[in-house]
Amino acid sequence: MLYRHFTTQEEIDRAYDPMLGRDASVLVKDWQQRSEASRARHRVTLDIAYGPSTAERMDIFHAQSPNAPVHVFYHGGYWRSLSHREFSFIVDGLVKAGITVAVVNYALCPQVRFSELVRQSQAAVAYVYQHAKALGVDPAQLSISGHSAGGHLSAMLVSTDWEGTFGLPNQLIRGALCVSGLYDLRPFPWSWLQPKLQLSGRDVQEFSPLWLPCRVSAPMQLVVGGQEPEEFERQMTTYGEQLLQNGQQVAQHLFSEADHFSILEHYLEGGCFVEWVKAFHKV
Repeated sequence: MLYRHFTTQEEIDRAYDPMLGRDASVLVKDWQQRSEASRARHRVTLDIAYGPSTAERMDIFHAQSPNAPVHVFYHGGYWRSLSHREFSFIVDGLVKAGITVAVVNYALCPQVRFSELVRQSQAAVAYVYQHAKALGVDPAQLSISGHSAGGHLSAMLVSTDWEGTFGLPNQLIRGALCVSGLYDLRPFPWSWLQPKLQLSGRDVQEFSPLWLPCRVSAPMQLVVGGQEPEEFERQMTTYGEQLLQNGQQVAQHLFSEADHFSILEHYLEGGCFVEWVKAFHKV
């Protein structure tokens, strides 16, 4: 067996292919158009540098009120494609609710090692927290979310030793929303993604949230679509059970009609993702 009951790369590839029945070019073009409209709609500061590399940039969509809560979002793309610019459209409902949103870009595999990708996601949160005054946000009101690969990164942030690594409070995150995330990396060295990800055995061990302790005791929302491959739901359920066993406050949700991409519509105004983030901040 390569992973669980899977004996071939082809089986693993099918089990972890969220694009089944979807045209990627049409999907991304739609996101780009909607995101351009969102950037025109809001007061936004583009490409703030949170680190030294050209990839370490974030767009800040400012809420109307100063000292607003801040929500940090991480995009998907299986750790090897897309950027923050395709995902500006997720901010509309949050900004209208009075929450500033940071949409984070990060370097992609194989241009960087997987460990650097995780480090950058951590550095983005540290930057927002440390530069809260300049950004016009409240550092005591910081939450996170991410989709797909970004869901994995959000889970990694909950497992980060903020005090030991950055000298920051381990409770700096008020809540985490992980959308269609991957929490066990063991199948991916056997998949079509491996030439891009170049995951080592140590990477799998150190960057699989399923096997890591939670260091942030904030409430978590785990979400998956019923039209996604079954492995996405199984990974969510397994991770959720592990969190509960370790005393984490966590809720799991299956949206039966949603696939890996339509599930993002719940970020729109009136969507439940907006309501959950508001609840993290009690707004």
